[in-house]
Amino acid sequence: MAASRRRHATPGRIGRVGRPAVPRPRVIMALVLLLGLVCTMLLDGYLRAEVGNDQRVRSNASADTVPDEVLEGGPILSFPGGTARSQSVPDKTIVLTFDDGPDPEWSGKVLDILDENDVPGTFFLVGSMISRYPDVVRRMVDEGNEVGVHTFTHVDLSYQSEARVKREIAQTQLALAGATGITTTLFRAPYSSKTDAIDDYSWPVYQRLGAMGYTSVFIDTDSEDWQLPGVSKIVKWATPEEGEGASVLFHDAGGDRSETLAALPKYIKKMKAKGYTFTTVSGAQQQDAATAGETGGDANGAAQPGGPAQAGSAQGNAEQSAHRTADTASIWEGRALLAAVAVAEWSVPGLAAVLAVVGFAVLGRFGMMLLLARRHHRQRNRRRFTWGPEVTGPVSVIVPAYNEKECIANTLNSLAASTHPIEIVVVDDGSTDGTAEIAEALGLPNVRVVRQENAGKPAALNNGVRHARYDIVVMMDGDTVFEPDAVHQLVQPFADPGIGAVAGNAKVGNRSTMIGAWQHIEYVIGFNLDRRMYDLLRCMPTIPGAIGAFRRQAVQEAGGMSEDTLAEDTDITIALHRAGWRVVYAEHARAWTEAPASLGQLWRQRYRWSYGTMQALWKHRRSVTDRGPSGRFGRVGMPLVVLFQIVTPVFAPLIDVFTVYAMIFVDFRASLLAWLAVLAVQLFCAAYAFRLDREKYRYLLMLPLQQLAYRQLMYLVLIHSCVTAATGGRLRWQKLKRTGEVGTPRAGAS
Repeated sequence: MAASRRRHATPGRIGRVGRPAVPRPRVIMALVLLLGLVCTMLLDGYLRAEVGNDQRVRSNASADTVPDEVLEGGPILSFPGGTARSQSVPDKTIVLTFDDGPDPEWSGKVLDILDENDVPGTFFLVGSMISRYPDVVRRMVDEGNEVGVHTFTHVDLSYQSEARVKREIAQTQLALAGATGITTTLFRAPYSSKTDAIDDYSWPVYQRLGAMGYTSVFIDTDSEDWQLPGVSKIVKWATPEEGEGASVLFHDAGGDRSETLAALPKYIKKMKAKGYTFTTVSGAQQQDAATAGETGGDANGAAQPGGPAQAGSAQGNAEQSAHRTADTASIWEGRALLAAVAVAEWSVPGLAAVLAVVGFAVLGRFGMMLLLARRHHRQRNRRRFTWGPEVTGPVSVIVPAYNEKECIANTLNSLAASTHPIEIVVVDDGSTDGTAEIAEALGLPNVRVVRQENAGKPAALNNGVRHARYDIVVMMDGDTVFEPDAVHQLVQPFADPGIGAVAGNAKVGNRSTMIGAWQHIEYVIGFNLDRRMYDLLRCMPTIPGAIGAFRRQAVQEAGGMSEDTLAEDTDITIALHRAGWRVVYAEHARAWTEAPASLGQLWRQRYRWSYGTMQALWKHRRSVTDRGPSGRFGRVGMPLVVLFQIVTPVFAPLIDVFTVYAMIFVDFRASLLAWLAVLAVQLFCAAYAFRLDREKYRYLLMLPLQQLAYRQLMYLVLIHSCVTAATGGRLRWQKLKRTGEVGTPRAGAS
């Protein structure tokens, strides 16, 4: 990016000019886009939070408050009229229950086996899995099976708040309503087993759910298929005592269920051979009620508010009598949930793939920068290296100034100490604070003050070029100070007649604050790695406004400094490339500039930089198809700038978001190590850049914090700029507040 773009009047444009600054709604739009992505990832992470392995969260809890008739009763627990009632599965009857589904692979195969053997099943479903695989649930219901709630995230409800319990149930019911148009009165708690395992922690949960109209379902026998003990043991452990009825537990999800699929048909055939029949939980309830001499009807009693929806009648099939037709609102809310989940299921893996490519590109860029920067440094610092005969002739230094009373004296005094012969042309762009008078009052030799009405920085620079006496012109900002040998170092490459412009080394002068230190790190890395790489590739995108030198002939051939964009320095640099001039980097030509001292000023500055760069790239887009030097920049420089200054920074925040996502929902340790590894690569690159520029390493202590805070701000700025460009917004220059704290440097100071 350019190093100092900070004027006040002339609007930049991708389209036309003259419109006011970008309104806040575009900032809000950018934030909404990022927030939407974060919400999508949080939803995806929440959906994937279910527990895969069956394990009890606690053990050895007492059961003092649990009635003995419940502990010793049957596996079906309901609370008609507020009183606990246990029901057993009738003799010679099997209720096949399956936990943890639906699963896109295993559940369908279980359904195939049930259909082939003409037996029903009762499936206790995890809400997050319903949301991801609604088609499987629809098949379960359509084929006459019964479904129940198994919470939304497969969490042990015993230690959860009442609000969390209600949320887990309600979310699962919404998902079920969206997938099938029904709700259910059946519930099975994750990690539950037989009724004698109910304890003082879980009992209040069952009472609360019973008051809401739910029937809690336990087991009599456990196949323990989740342990993968082998087919014969699964069949053996699932078989009840001779002649007794049983609620039997299998699993159709949560891991490898190949042994379950192998055991299930053998188990069904074995039990049928013993004279057993198969039914659902509702079917067992009705049989038990009939055996007890009770009249028909729903053994669960009426559901209470907050429980299963009662709108509509029960399903006609007696074996599905726990199902209720969901009300219209629940169905549409459920469909909205399924749609959001579908978006998350599609977008998160897609983004992960894109970010993997971006990540490799970024790491590749780091490697390329290091290799080319090392080659550039060795090439340009060899004792025998020379651009040609030493350039000793005088040059013109153009200082555009608008209300620079705090800085102009320091700027001109630094130029007066130059070791190279110069003339100084101060172009006062309609200042109202006495900038021109201060410049004249200094009484410095070879200083001319040219006054013009306020017209903007490009117009001031063009006016300065017209007044320049020499063929080489140095352009700078009115708040920048040069080291004594900066001009001499800057103009030496012009000994090569093919060079049209030279970029200097701009450095942050006010680096004592945290914001200043962050920008210092950014400048050092950007100038000492990026610019060296672009130099060798002959596609330097920007001559920094703070310190750059041009052949006057090259500037004039390019049409002067353009007012078409907010990044006149990027614009003229690309124009010179397209005209066949070479642009290089002079690392020893140092200038010190005053960086923004507040987050607000920093945002405004970088917003203009990003937006102006996009304008310049758009203006020169035809170079991609040009021939000759213009085509070279279009097919080498343009893709590099677009990829590494726009595309990858836009996606970079997503890498951080995915890192947090992985830490929370995937593997915290592995994700943290990956992030630290990337940080180590960045730290290595930064340390090498500091070494090349002979900077003090202590500032690198700020790098981790810069990655966590400052970098995120820069990402938001770029996203803001992209939204502005995409929506046709306009932006104008605004003057940044300066303090003048960057004084005249000592030679070689750092």
